[in-house]
Order: sequence, then structure tokens, then C-alpha cells
Amino acid sequence: MSFNRRTPLLALAAACALAAGLPAQAQTAMRSSISVAQNSHQGVGIDVFAKEVDKRTNGRIKIQNFYSGSLGGELQSVEAVQLGTQELTFTSTGPVPNFVPAARILDIPFLFRDKAHARAVLDGPIGQDLLKEFESKGFKALAWGENGVRHMTNSKRAVNAPDDLKGLKMRTMENPVHIAAYKGFGIIPTPMAFPEVFTALQQGTVDGQENPLSVIMAAKFDQVQKHLSLTGHVYSPAVMLMNKASFDKLSAADKQAFLDAAKEAVKANRARVDEDDAKGVTELRSKGMQVIEVDKAKFQAALTPVYAEFEKQFGKANIDKIRNFK
Repeated sequence: MSFNRRTPLLALAAACALAAGLPAQAQTAMRSSISVAQNSHQGVGIDVFAKEVDKRTNGRIKIQNFYSGSLGGELQSVEAVQLGTQELTFTSTGPVPNFVPAARILDIPFLFRDKAHARAVLDGPIGQDLLKEFESKGFKALAWGENGVRHMTNSKRAVNAPDDLKGLKMRTMENPVHIAAYKGFGIIPTPMAFPEVFTALQQGTVDGQENPLSVIMAAKFDQVQKHLSLTGHVYSPAVMLMNKASFDKLSAADKQAFLDAAKEAVKANRARVDEDDAKGVTELRSKGMQVIEVDKAKFQAALTPVYAEFEKQFGKANIDKIRNFK
């Protein structure tokens, strides 16, 4: 008898909970991070991703985003995702070769003709095959995004030609391919986590750095760098990484929701890169930077000896496959 009396009460309590808008199912919280500011091409990417995941899982899965390296630089974040102490990160490929050596080939200077070529390679079979390489290393790579085309800045002198780079102490990403190339220019490469770069430039620990216009603007490097040379020496991909065990635990529908959310995030991320590239030079000039157009062919020619090494390392056929992709 008491059971019958309580049943309507339980039903009423459940109805009240639903009427109050309380979730019928427990929420899952996940963390994601970037090393640059929220108002940036990467910030737009992870914000759209979080919103899309929320929408596609009816609010069951919430992504909490962290910006400006507040959970550590890119290397630490990728490591945390691999270990599972953090579920997601959106990172440039800077530190990725330390975890997934096959991705190193993408960081070869002057590999891509332009952003359209790079995007076609990454979205096509070459890029999709590379995403699968992450799985044996503890990651689910959800999608290729974009960091942008990298240019050089410094506080010492105008860089018009490759010889002007000799002896400059430049912060580089923690990436073996980049370091080999910059040594080829006569640069003294100084690998450093991104959150430390502004202070290092401000204090003169390093003379310069290299990054896409999106990053140069988001990080306010115009405050500590005078000269910007539009070298366009490396196309820098980004990748949205998830801890593989966390991805594997999702239902089939939620896995698809994450993959679809990543696609939307990449659209927004690339659109912001295009916007930043279109207005970046004017904006940085207005903030006092001296912007120099360079002859890229001279910079490419200066790396001829390094290319011979890259061909040995990666195989000429593999490099040409990317170079000639249409």
C-alpha cells in the first residue's frame, strides 16, 4: 500500500525536475585548451567546437575551454591529452612530431604553394591518412585546422634577404624540422613554449620569432617587435586532438557529433585566418611595425642544402606527392 502512495510522488518529483529544466541525464564535462588568446583564429575554433558539441549532444556534453596557455604550452597540452589528464586540445603542429613522427613532413618550409593548396592536401587522402597515424599514439585526431602561413619578426634589423637572418637569435617551435631549416638560414634557433615568448622578446632573451599574422596580432607582438618580413616560409597546420580513450567511450552518435563539430570548428578557424591575413599587414603597420615584402624565391634557394637532407629523411617521392597535389 505504501508503495502505491509513493509512486505518484516519485512521478511528480520527476515531472517537477523536467519542468524546472533540470537535465534528465548526467552531464559530462571535458576540458580543451589553446596556447593563444581567446580572440584569435584558434579561439574561434574551440569556441565553435564547444557550442556545436553542446548542440549536437543536447547539452549532455559540455566542453570547458582554456585560453592563453593557462593549462600549459602546446607541448604540455598535447602530452596531457595523450595521458588523458585533459580530454582535448587545438594545437599547431609545432610539438606534434615529438608524438607522431609521421606528421613531420607537413612542416617542411615552402612545401605548399598557398593556403588553398595546403587545405586541399589536408582535407584529401594524404591528410586523412595522416590523421589515422595519431591513433596508435593515444590520440583521436578529429580534424586538421589551421595556424596559418608563418612570417618572421625581430627587433634588431630589417630582414630583406636570407643573409640578414644570420646570427639572429629566434624563438622557434619545439619542432625538429623547423629547427633544421632555420639553422640553414644561419639563425640561432631557440625552442621555447609559446606562453614564454612575449616576455623573452620583451627582455631581449631572443631577437625575434616567426608566426602567422593571426598569432602575431593575437599575441600583440607589435609591442615588442619592430620588423616584420613577409617570408611566408612555412604553412603551419593545426590539429584538433582528443584523448583516444575518451573518444572511444562515446556512443556512435556522440562520436559523429564530435567529428561534425570539429568540421564546423575548422570552417570558422580558417575563415578567421583569411580575415586576419587580409587585414593583418595594415593593422600591424598602424601599430608601428615596419613591414617588408621579400623575394620568397631567395629564401627558398637558401634552403637548398637543407632540402637535400629532407629528401633523405622523408623520401623525395613523398615530398613531391604533396608538392604536386591538385
